[in-house]
Amino acid sequence: MLRFATINILMIATLVLLLCVDYFLSISPIFYLLVLIIWGVITLLGSSIIGWNYHVTSLCGNNEIKENQVSITFDDGPDANFTPQVLDLLDEFNAKATFFCIGQKIKEHPQLFTEIIKKGHTVGNHTYSHANNFGFFSSERVVSELTKTNEIAKEISGLSLKMFRPAFGVTNPRIKKALNTTGMLSLGWSKRSFDTTSLSEKSILQRVTKNLSKGDIILLHDSSSKSIQVLEQLLLFLKTNKLESVTVDQLLAIEPYA
Repeated sequence: MLRFATINILMIATLVLLLCVDYFLSISPIFYLLVLIIWGVITLLGSSIIGWNYHVTSLCGNNEIKENQVSITFDDGPDANFTPQVLDLLDEFNAKATFFCIGQKIKEHPQLFTEIIKKGHTVGNHTYSHANNFGFFSSERVVSELTKTNEIAKEISGLSLKMFRPAFGVTNPRIKKALNTTGMLSLGWSKRSFDTTSLSEKSILQRVTKNLSKGDIILLHDSSSKSIQVLEQLLLFLKTNKLESVTVDQLLAIEPYA
């Protein structure tokens, strides 16, 4: 598995080697540029693909699980229009899930947040603002976002959130430092639905269900009617294939709260 520190060491070693060769043979500057481009591409991909564990070790599934279980997770809620529909569907199919909630929305919908918990689902931290430029925040600002969300959740539910899902799945050294400071766990996924894109419901469902197996963590959002339709079909698929949806902490055998 590629790691940020390892790639940096390899890049520095390669540049040193090029300098040594250049001293004797005078090589073209394009070789230096090529090394930097390769480093940049790998780092960009590693920062945006959470499953690479490039900067941060994120829990993205359980390949060793013996039970026929998967975990459906929802980001970006709670939403007054769509979260209740998600909860109703989960009740109908006797399924459990995990909701990674935005601090601002928890504050706006405290009763809905507690309803999620009362129904036996678990909740996690999905930043306070879910800002589009979250990946450029300083480590201090990331800590502030996580802490503020945890304080709101604690005040409303009495629970100290331990699980964190990075906004957009982006990680970097500053987010790693913030997680070390707060002691939170990073949670990723093994099945990304892209249900917030222009893909059709059929395409989204196919993405999720293709090669779906026990131990997988599915990423959905409780923020659109399209996601509701996909969820219903997904729950039918799980029932037909004798797969049970459980909370992500149960799937991974971890504690969801501190």
